[in-house]
Amino acid sequence: MRTSNRSALCFLLALLTFALAPESRADKIRDLCDVVGARDNQLVGYGVVVGLNGTGDDASAPFAAQSLRSLLRRLGVQIDQRQVRLRNVAAVIVTANIPAFVRSGSKLDVTVASLGNARSLRGGVLVQTPLRGADRKTYAVAQGALVVGGFSASGSSGSSVTENVTSTARVPNGALVEREIKVNVASKGKLTLALKSPDFTTAQRVADAVNKALGNGSAKALDGGAIEVKAQGATTALVAKLSELDVDPASAARVVINERTGTIVAGGDVRLSPVAIAQGGITIAVQETQAVSQPGALSPGKTTTTQQSDVEAQEKLPPTLSYMKGAASLADVAQSLSTLGVAPRELASLLQALKAAGALRAEIIVQ
Repeated sequence: MRTSNRSALCFLLALLTFALAPESRADKIRDLCDVVGARDNQLVGYGVVVGLNGTGDDASAPFAAQSLRSLLRRLGVQIDQRQVRLRNVAAVIVTANIPAFVRSGSKLDVTVASLGNARSLRGGVLVQTPLRGADRKTYAVAQGALVVGGFSASGSSGSSVTENVTSTARVPNGALVEREIKVNVASKGKLTLALKSPDFTTAQRVADAVNKALGNGSAKALDGGAIEVKAQGATTALVAKLSELDVDPASAARVVINERTGTIVAGGDVRLSPVAIAQGGITIAVQETQAVSQPGALSPGKTTTTQQSDVEAQEKLPPTLSYMKGAASLADVAQSLSTLGVAPRELASLLQALKAAGALRAEIIVQ
């Protein structure tokens, strides 16, 4: 079966359209930087989900039974261990992120994941679960009905069907914040902006933008990932003002190749030195057919089938030759490669060959 180049041409057309699109406006500092000190914190807890329709943990998960007995004892109910049935109960791990500046009484979304061998958490209710931070202090308490994004069903004969994951669920607004986390973004009259993608050029541009808005000497780039700003007036007003400043971030010339899916993504700063490319290939077609061998009417033989294979090889002659001038842009690259009619996987090999020849001015990342 011959390979079609239609997908390659569609990819190159999209690449060309992206390259010819007008440049986007500058980014806001709030999209480029985080304020050091104003960060999320992770919370985790161990809890019990009840109300499952026979899809909970079984006897091979003893911690679920222990948790259920402990829960009932706290509620003043004493039971015999032999009376515990776990089909409607599941032990779970509960996780959440608590943002900075969250006050007591605020609500958080939580994620619930089965710890044992429960088949599904659908229809379950999370019982009150303390959520602790790395310092082992309780910062929130979670409880509520679970929302599961999938489903599963099985028959008596063992047949089953499952859609998405049913052992993980969410509880929207399921946690109440009980303890506030103190946040201090300004220390010794200074605050620090941390770049989400460290880059020396971008850090200097951020410092220049701050100096232009607040006055010379107000900010300086400490390194490629941090900018120090002198605190002037109220910290909240200063951070709000800095967040609205426009900065044109630097971008690296990169080509990302995913060999598993044949996906190629190239940045707009990719350039080529003068280079000539010849693209040729061999197409091999294999066709399998079955033939029937019929013996004579009076012979003792039996009718049998035989497998026949037809193999055909065809090479592109002569190979297409394309020449690219120096400092070609991504648009020129896409336009030239489209004339070669290469498929995405062939394009990946071609880009790597250009890099090896020193003609491609970009970093190639293979995933």
